[in-house]
Amino acid sequence: MQYQLYYWPGIQGRGEFIRLALEEGGARYRDVAATPERAGGGVAAILTMLAARGVVRPPFAVPVLKAGRQLIAQTPNILLYLGGRLALAPRDEAGRVWTHQLTLTILDLYLEIFHTHHPLGDGYAYEEQKEPARRCTRYFLRMRLPKFLGYFERILELNRAHRPWMVGARVSYADLSMAQVIAGLRYAFPKATARALRKRPRLAALHDAVFERPRIARYATSGRRLPFNNEDLFRHYPELDR
Repeated sequence: MQYQLYYWPGIQGRGEFIRLALEEGGARYRDVAATPERAGGGVAAILTMLAARGVVRPPFAVPVLKAGRQLIAQTPNILLYLGGRLALAPRDEAGRVWTHQLTLTILDLYLEIFHTHHPLGDGYAYEEQKEPARRCTRYFLRMRLPKFLGYFERILELNRAHRPWMVGARVSYADLSMAQVIAGLRYAFPKATARALRKRPRLAALHDAVFERPRIARYATSGRRLPFNNEDLFRHYPELDR
């Protein structure tokens, strides 16, 4: 099967969590937005898919994964679907649920990172909410980030017999998602993240282990992995990284 991934062009966003799983799993897939419109891709294809009538279970928004005739939306839901099919989650039910639980928590962290620069919502430009962003970021870096990272460091310690992974003895999509968040944090808050990871060496090692995996390393240097930028959900504003 060739999967089709629908997500906005020009940014990694939520779609990158899914791309990493597809790449690590060796799946055949088409990144629809990266395909020219004349070949049935681009933004036009995304809008057409979202507006299509007669779909029994229509998605609300991208990312959307098309698998055969099935449209699957919501990042953690897509990863849950792919986990068993790409051998990126345990086979037993308890292990699958645990991997999904960790991923939901990782994406909670991801959302809080976004709110640091857009605490009033994405309907306002960053320049319109600088002071609330400073206050939100100050609280996030002092309180929320240490709490999240401390939790995930503890999870790695509990699974230390199978280091550097969080779930069992093999890499899972939760590990891929955690590595992506760490990479994004290093872009958004390089100083604060460096300080935080000095106390959490297992998380730093997890990030390195993921991006050193052959398929992920090839993807990262292929030109297909988009760079972080300030139109994305991870954004770097030097005045916030204090």
